[in-house]
Amino acid sequence: MFRRLSERVRKWRTKNALLDAPAMANLRPEAPFFAVGDVHGCKDALENLIRNVDEVADGEETIVFLGDYIDRGAQSQQVLSWLFEASQTFPTQVVCLMGNHERMMLDFIDDPAGSGVHWLRHGGLDTLASFGVGFHKREMDTAMSIEIANDLEAAMPDGMQDWLRSLPLHWTSGNVHCVHAAMSPLRTIQNQRDAVLLWGHPDFLTQPRCDGNFVVHGHTIVKKATVTGHRIQIDTGAYRTGRLSAARVAAGECSFLESA
Repeated sequence: MFRRLSERVRKWRTKNALLDAPAMANLRPEAPFFAVGDVHGCKDALENLIRNVDEVADGEETIVFLGDYIDRGAQSQQVLSWLFEASQTFPTQVVCLMGNHERMMLDFIDDPAGSGVHWLRHGGLDTLASFGVGFHKREMDTAMSIEIANDLEAAMPDGMQDWLRSLPLHWTSGNVHCVHAAMSPLRTIQNQRDAVLLWGHPDFLTQPRCDGNFVVHGHTIVKKATVTGHRIQIDTGAYRTGRLSAARVAAGECSFLESA
């Protein structure tokens, strides 16, 4: 997945000016790593982005996917299969976090006739279609919901659902913390609520952290990946824009790549 291309890394760093934000000097991960924003069923964009990552990686970095692999795009099954295989093949280098859309899908599987139906209104139909699971709104009732959930489980390769259920909510390197949606600026890093990590926090985008920690996140679409204070935002709305973004984070520096 990651080729050793030291000369290309040097050229890439020359071409892509490192962000000169005042806070950058305090960015201290234990080792360089990549983080990838919300894929949302865009397998082609994912493959293009990984090719670009390969061209600048030195072969030692971890790559952290920030969740929301499914829904809205047309290739959710293909994205999950790719990530599932990559995480099994490169278990020490590929980290997949859970996003709120993965959580909603699992909630649907667990409670298809109850609260889980919420997922179908937020991209779940696209994911069902990618798995070849048929759905007809006129026939939707408790029995049909349960049948759809059973069909979805049956369509998943062995081990995929267990893998999805085991996805962590955060990943940390030094003073840099990767999550799907947010971290409360009112709580310590160690005392975050799971719901905030998955769904966000009303003060996250407006109130800066004052403890020297950085948060890399997706979930909230931005026009261009950027560093804002102690937040590194990398969800560029791949399912809308065709642009899937990644950040390369290292001591004192953060640069961005896109799939296009």
